[in-house]
Amino acid sequence: MPDIAASSQSFPPVALVKAGQRFAFDGTHGSSDALLIARYHLAYREKVPLLAVVCESAVDAQRLSQEIGFFAPEARVRLLPDWETLPYDTFSPHQDLVSERLATLHDLGEGRCDILLVPATTALYRMPPASFLAGYTFSFAQGERLNEAKLKAQLTLAGYEHVSQVVRPGEYCVRGSLLDLFPMGSPLPYRIDLFDDQVDSIRAFDPDTQRSLYPVKDVRLLPGREFPFDEAARTAFRSRWRETFEGDPSRASIYKDIGNGVPSAGIEYYLPLFFEDTATLFHYLPEGAQLAFIGDLDAAIRRFTNDTKQRYNFLSHDRDRPILEPQRLFLSDEDFYTFAKPFARLVLPANAGGGWSTSLPNLAIDRHADDPVAALRAYLASTPNRVLFATESAGPP
Repeated sequence: MPDIAASSQSFPPVALVKAGQRFAFDGTHGSSDALLIARYHLAYREKVPLLAVVCESAVDAQRLSQEIGFFAPEARVRLLPDWETLPYDTFSPHQDLVSERLATLHDLGEGRCDILLVPATTALYRMPPASFLAGYTFSFAQGERLNEAKLKAQLTLAGYEHVSQVVRPGEYCVRGSLLDLFPMGSPLPYRIDLFDDQVDSIRAFDPDTQRSLYPVKDVRLLPGREFPFDEAARTAFRSRWRETFEGDPSRASIYKDIGNGVPSAGIEYYLPLFFEDTATLFHYLPEGAQLAFIGDLDAAIRRFTNDTKQRYNFLSHDRDRPILEPQRLFLSDEDFYTFAKPFARLVLPANAGGGWSTSLPNLAIDRHADDPVAALRAYLASTPNRVLFATESAGPP
């Protein structure tokens, strides 16, 4: 890799990995995995439209999302976060997490992602098909005609909640000609001022102070959940429920709630019943995408699979709340690696050491010299690398 070799003699070059091939890179430690991922992207971004990085843990994925931005500020890095619930939990993921997940999946479909970061366990979850996001996403702009009643109906069908004050994603509020709306995947809510049936203005506002911030030209609305919840979807859900589970469905509160239009807590673990076919992470990756495996994925997947089986065996005897078999909700380890095999794979094992790394030259400050930081100044002038200064304190103001 010419870019890596030219920018850091201590960082060995990595050739472009070809489809179906696996290249294991030993020696990363600390933040050097983020450096390698960033420079691999920069060197081959014209040939690799997306690098999907599967991490051993959610902590690693979050860390890399911050560190890669330091080494490659121009890269469009997206994180697909975990639900942060255990399999078969009877409560739903936080709305902020669902919002970030939907935004990431939408950006993948629109080609607005260069590096995708995914915890290994998250990569095992079956997901809504891409056609769901495409079919339930809509937008409007300033100056367009917008029927308020129709918009409210669309928001309800998309899973948005009508509230008295908008403070989190997935909520909307109507006050006269003003419509406050917090789209899923958006960092801020928007205040839409309607004049008759026309969008007069759109402004972002602070959800804490409720004060308007700045004007925007248009608004994109993602669905409020990772599954449809209109009448047709609920009817299909109930039909698949009867096909899947034995016994009287009226005994199950979830079945009754869905019939009444109520999304029960923990409904996410029945997601396959909303769709004829579910998708996997691999279905969202564009042609030419490559994979990077960070850490001990085998151990992470094995722990998750064993824990899920134990939870299923413990909870599957409740006839009032029957649960889906693990294979309906998650990929097995064999499934995961079968899906991954056709892709080029860059593997960075855990605890690989760091035999190729070198130490810095002597950059100590010489207080007696005319230029106390001459050595540091010379080093900064000679290296093309980005430099991070870490200090014990912020120093004097």
